[in-house]
Amino acid sequence: MSFNIALSGIQAINEQLNTLSNNIANAGTYGFKSSRANFASVYAGDMANGVQVGSLTQNIGQNGSLQTTGRGLDAAILGRGFFASRDAQGVVSYSRVGIFNTNVDGYLVDATGNRVQGYGATVNGIMGTMGDIAIPTGQIPAVASTRVAYTGNMSADWQTPALAFDMTDANTYNMVKQSVVYDSLGNQHTVSQYFVKTTPTDVDVYYSVNGGATGAAHTLTFDVNGQITAGVTGPAIAVPAPGAAPLAINIDYTATTKFAGEATTTTNRANGYASGTFVGVELAEDGSVVAKYSNEQQQVVGTVAIATFADEGSLAPSSDTTWVANASSGAPLYSTPGSGLAGKLSKGSLEGSNVDITSELVGLMTSQRNYQANSKVITAENQMMQSLMQAL
Repeated sequence: MSFNIALSGIQAINEQLNTLSNNIANAGTYGFKSSRANFASVYAGDMANGVQVGSLTQNIGQNGSLQTTGRGLDAAILGRGFFASRDAQGVVSYSRVGIFNTNVDGYLVDATGNRVQGYGATVNGIMGTMGDIAIPTGQIPAVASTRVAYTGNMSADWQTPALAFDMTDANTYNMVKQSVVYDSLGNQHTVSQYFVKTTPTDVDVYYSVNGGATGAAHTLTFDVNGQITAGVTGPAIAVPAPGAAPLAINIDYTATTKFAGEATTTTNRANGYASGTFVGVELAEDGSVVAKYSNEQQQVVGTVAIATFADEGSLAPSSDTTWVANASSGAPLYSTPGSGLAGKLSKGSLEGSNVDITSELVGLMTSQRNYQANSKVITAENQMMQSLMQAL
């Protein structure tokens, strides 16, 4: 019986050594969770008959250290939860490794090529359905401009020009500013504003489109405190756009002032934009998947989902860094990062392994001593049997 007990001990320690070695080998693996071998007695009736590894416990609840990568499609979960991804067979696995990319089919995928699960783009305040996150990698259409936001200071030190306004003569106006607007085809047009001080309280603005002739002036009126009181919204400026939809632009002068000192422009921005081609994608801190285009536009095309479980420690491992749900773990509860039980995201970072090398090395040395002790039991038993056989 001593042989069997010692042999079972060696076999159990071998399993423990495999677990410890696997932990140490994965100390540098992103998202790896350490495991512990749990010993249990083996009984033959009422008598102990050895030992075995009864179970393996994964330390899933303890997060690893945060490691900065600076990559726009890397993310670590700060708190509970897992990223979810679906393979070609439809099996959903869960991982703490947030290394994402875009595949040739235009879907967000994880490091193994499985499609990341999340919510579609929000439409009219309603978040999209749960599933694969598709990223439009083609060209986005142009959006026609409708307004220009202009804010600046019309210097109170300006002198009224002596001659009548003439856009070809810089002595007949005090300042000129250009704004770029877009038609429905994405063609650029330039709207020029010529500012002319006419009275201590009034500044006339003349508009020219693409260098064409100006029309009637629009008057901006300021009070004695330099605040605009009339003419905040400019007239509808017709912009010729052959082959495109008719285009008219309104200029908004909200917060424009007339103080002493230098004339300045703080805002000169038109809405609308030209068409653009896809140049890349990155994650935002709230889990939004943001597609970027060559026209400097961005659009949120989806949101990465975070899965939480009632008993995450019971998840079944499918690899060193991925797990699948089962009856013991419970069904996944999906939510956006930072909501409910789900942890927030740290963009440009990855979660390292939670292996404590010092503890693992101590455990390794303890296992080796236990292995040696069981080996000595077998050696002693063998010597006793030899002595007994020689005495017969």
